[in-house]
Amino acid sequence: MSFQPSQPQRKNRSSLIVAVASTVVVAIVAVVLLSRGGDDDTAATTTTASSAASSASSVPDTAGPTVGIAPTSLPPITNGGPATVTGSLAVAGSALPQFPESGADKAVGLTFPDLTGVKVTDSSPLAITNDGRPKVIIYLAHWCPHCQKEVPLLTGWIADNGMPQGVDLYAVSTGVAKDRGNYPPADWLIKEQFPVPTLADDAKNTAFGAAGLTSFPSFVAVGADGTVKVRAAGELSIAQFEQVLEAAQG
Repeated sequence: MSFQPSQPQRKNRSSLIVAVASTVVVAIVAVVLLSRGGDDDTAATTTTASSAASSASSVPDTAGPTVGIAPTSLPPITNGGPATVTGSLAVAGSALPQFPESGADKAVGLTFPDLTGVKVTDSSPLAITNDGRPKVIIYLAHWCPHCQKEVPLLTGWIADNGMPQGVDLYAVSTGVAKDRGNYPPADWLIKEQFPVPTLADDAKNTAFGAAGLTSFPSFVAVGADGTVKVRAAGELSIAQFEQVLEAAQG
């Protein structure tokens, strides 16, 4: 899937739909649209991948069950190898339906495709596969102002708490555009000391398209069974991020 990233907007409607599926209960959490220009500092905001305006409901920014976390040594950001801007990427499995502007997310319950390529920070092999472990995949664009806010927020949370127990974290660097600023993405992630292993998408943004996403940042929670539990778009607060982690474990 190829696209031309749009210019970041100063005001963006929130885009975040959460639908959690389990064998007993299917819950869909939806709240009213949030505007970046409002008084609520916890509103989720999004940079869209196309010029079309996007809108969706948001996870409530309230304290929920806390994912089990324990301070651990953070994984290395780079092994000293050469950085990658965009890399060769292999996808196995079917692409997910496009993330909806409103209503139920049809991707919930579908198998997340396997992604195999290299780390953006050092070109070492990296694969995001159906390995029987819950995981959250974070899609980032180096030029996106909301991603530039989310990365240090998540880095600080990991520094304080360690990597989450029982949920693997991955990221995907996508939407690379040399003329959009904050380039190249590896320099940005290394500067921010972002400890999450980050896959380099290819020049056609294949990993982004395979996940059916439309905006940055975006989050996909995948359960131990390899199926999508939640997709979310926009800046997340720590409370909202923890809810995404919980969804992966559910």
